[in-house]
Amino acid sequence: MADAGLMTEIRFYHLTTTTLDRALPVLLEKVLARGDRAVVMAGSDERVSALDTALWTYDDRSFLPHGTARDGHAEDQPVWLTANNENPNGAKVLLLTDGAAADPQGWSLVLEIFDGNSEDTVTAARARWKAHKEAGHELTYWKQDPQGRWEKAG
Repeated sequence: MADAGLMTEIRFYHLTTTTLDRALPVLLEKVLARGDRAVVMAGSDERVSALDTALWTYDDRSFLPHGTARDGHAEDQPVWLTANNENPNGAKVLLLTDGAAADPQGWSLVLEIFDGNSEDTVTAARARWKAHKEAGHELTYWKQDPQGRWEKAG
């Protein structure tokens, strides 16, 4: 985790083309390629189970090491999926999905991933953006292009 006195970098990822199940593996592969560990916080235990399945099956040619409480051995998992506000694998990167919320302090990077097809979800993401900005965090906004690739927006 980052030093408590430093502001956290927070990136908002606005899903417009693909589902979370398709976008999450790509983002996690980038996190792992940087040599970092990650915690993915979902909105429910059922969603954790669905994301666990999605990460096992998203690409026959890839392997994305991850685990859940059902698997145990959190300290050995590069990616930990949970519905709880926890960091049992010593991760520096937190990915928030399904509107899950956590204090960004102590994380070096937080990725807020939200569905652009729901006006309520977009409104909630805007409120979180405003709160993070007022707290002094470094914010960037990413949106999918028509092919599902991420573009940094101004």
